[in-house]
Amino acid sequence: MKTLQEYLIASHAPEDLGKIIMLIADQAGPIRSAFISNQNYAGSTNSSGEDQAEMDTWADARITSVLQESGLVRAVASEEQEDIVQMSPSAKYSVVMDPLDGSSLIKVNLSVGTIVGIYEGDVLQAGNQLRAAFYMLYGPMTTLTISLGNGVSIFAMNKDGTYILLKENVRIPEGTLCGSGGLRPEWTEKHIRYMNEIECEGGKNRYSGSFVADFHQILEYGGVYAYPATKKSASGKLRLVFEINPIGFLAAQAGGAVSNGESSTLDIVPTKVHQRTPVYVGSKGMIAKIEAIR
Repeated sequence: MKTLQEYLIASHAPEDLGKIIMLIADQAGPIRSAFISNQNYAGSTNSSGEDQAEMDTWADARITSVLQESGLVRAVASEEQEDIVQMSPSAKYSVVMDPLDGSSLIKVNLSVGTIVGIYEGDVLQAGNQLRAAFYMLYGPMTTLTISLGNGVSIFAMNKDGTYILLKENVRIPEGTLCGSGGLRPEWTEKHIRYMNEIECEGGKNRYSGSFVADFHQILEYGGVYAYPATKKSASGKLRLVFEINPIGFLAAQAGGAVSNGESSTLDIVPTKVHQRTPVYVGSKGMIAKIEAIR
């Protein structure tokens, strides 16, 4: 069975890029082990004004620390940090991350994850410029789903901490799963029309509150994940840099698509690190439906 390290070599990943990926991937075990003792809220808020769980701050500190010590990373942009963290100026790559997506679900033992994107150069670039994107999903298995810009592969961690290839050349089918964030009374007319159309065509609702876990279902079975613009927030909720760009990159590499409801979010050059945007991500046909509604 092919390991993650063997995959990186076979994919001709530049040495430093491969080292960064492996360094972050190796934090999955320690992060998962820390769940038991870090289940409360930290008594602080992130730059978006959201309450931080203890695991948010723990995972952020852990990954940031190992990247700082490596000397391989120019800068890190984290959902849990107000500003970009500058590291080694001469390093080639920068990292964007949501250290622990869905952390409020740890108490009820639902799947959560770590989302990562890696750029050559600085962090405020369009998602289509990513050199690598991946996420670790902490469910019944610990899995790592990755793209280096040449398709998507899924790995699972075995008992000795080695990632073993489960699937390669993953493609998003035209499925029927659908999940949408935002309170229904605050949905816009466009989004209501879209969700009604999907449900009338037999769409099955799947929404857990963990973006990375919900997307992984879409990757496997097809359909769409949405966090739309709402009547109260035209920009939606999710962050372009840390969440949408890495997940959207993976979706596109798997033959799917990502959109803000009008056009691809991968073409947006962010102007600020915590920039938000509505998102629809999943099967290509599902994304075409929302873009066709005027």
